[in-house]
Amino acid sequence: MNFITTNPLFKYFFKSILFVFVFANISCNKSIEDSEDLNFFENKIETGQLPYISVKSDEMIQNEPKVPGDMYIKENDSITHSSPIGVEYRGSTSFRLTDKKSYGFEIWDENNEDSEMELLNFPEEEDWILMGHVFRSSDQRVFDPSLMHHYVGYELSRSIGMYASRSKFVELEVNGDYKGVYILMEKLKRDKNRIDIKKLKEDITGGYILKIDKTAGGDVINGNQPLSYFENNWDDDAKYSESISFRSDYDINGVQISFPPFNPPYHLGQYLETYFLYEYPKAEDIAEDQKQYIQNYIRDFENSLFNIDNTASDRDYNNYIDIDSFVDYFILNELTGNIDAYRLSTYMHKNRGGKLKMGPIWDLNIGYNRQDRVPFTDWIANYNQYVPRDAWMVPFWWKVFLGDDYFKQRLKERWTQYRSNQFSNQTILNLIQDTADYLIENGSIERNYERWTGIGIDYLQVIDALKNHLQDRLLWMDQKINSM
Repeated sequence: MNFITTNPLFKYFFKSILFVFVFANISCNKSIEDSEDLNFFENKIETGQLPYISVKSDEMIQNEPKVPGDMYIKENDSITHSSPIGVEYRGSTSFRLTDKKSYGFEIWDENNEDSEMELLNFPEEEDWILMGHVFRSSDQRVFDPSLMHHYVGYELSRSIGMYASRSKFVELEVNGDYKGVYILMEKLKRDKNRIDIKKLKEDITGGYILKIDKTAGGDVINGNQPLSYFENNWDDDAKYSESISFRSDYDINGVQISFPPFNPPYHLGQYLETYFLYEYPKAEDIAEDQKQYIQNYIRDFENSLFNIDNTASDRDYNNYIDIDSFVDYFILNELTGNIDAYRLSTYMHKNRGGKLKMGPIWDLNIGYNRQDRVPFTDWIANYNQYVPRDAWMVPFWWKVFLGDDYFKQRLKERWTQYRSNQFSNQTILNLIQDTADYLIENGSIERNYERWTGIGIDYLQVIDALKNHLQDRLLWMDQKINSM
């Protein structure tokens, strides 16, 4: 006789375990009709198809570290997700300049440990972002009145097969305070469903992610500070050190740098420097031989840029980089007018045995027709000509590429390919109009700008201006690229 099927203690144990499993699964992932759970939401918004997220925490939310809280997601008046989370503010410059803060959060289990879960049909992970939009009426500052700069750029990126953070519009309340329209998006990190590179092993085999960026705003270097500290911690943006970064051997003009790295923030020569931050493995995890490997790889790539022969059919730099990823990265950032491209929020990654790839694109809030530093009739990559001593300048790579016949030919080929399909005028205009219609028809735009007042915004005019700008930019890029 089978002990498992007849023993009453086992039957009771099995049923108990089954009940716990089913209940846990329902409480985190399935639709819940319990009115007590629906009462978790303090703002009663009956209409609209946007997911509605409520975050509550008994502790004051900080910039670092994350504090414990709870998150519920409501879709069509049914709760489709509930879980403990750890939540914090995110952003560096944007945090200081906006009243509509962005948040980073991790999904936690009952022990406050990371717990991977699907959110809104995105692949399971624990790290997520609720991206706000820079808005401060006292300064008459709004970076993206359309609320769709990030979303449109990431959709365009995915349309050409280049990973970008999956994104979905939501409405948000935090501790009962309605915050308006946000974008739930994936945090960029190594993951099979995000930046898909191999996990790095001790013998150096695996993948790397590097970032050209400020030193504040991600995993901040001065955590556990009062929240007021982060309103004015400008020096933290430029505190590069050997433990978290390495410097290019060359300045922004392609001249070998003679002064030592890691000087104090905003020193006289900072505008000449390009630093690479260790994003994966993290600075606290990366071994010395792993640092040396990726530093040497970047050095060899940069050295190859000085060996270009325009009469040759190939380039030495093709031994080190995936040229099509560089071309696509250029196209996406130039089309969206991303003023931070190349010099900030700039990701690159290298898989085991593979070449260096650019991307994913990131942080498009100051872009499109909202940037005023580079003329409309020039490349964002020529930023250095117009802002000669910014603390963060465009690396010399892009000037080399724009003078290289091989790069320009690849650019022309891929631009022609995309313009006939993914980047046709009608495709892009439809994306913008469909997105605007979705936000307007669900009442989200009206609610957002009832919450954030003091700056006159005619949303229909904003959308028309965005569409007109992109049509003009497409035409200019057609003319510029086809004349190469």
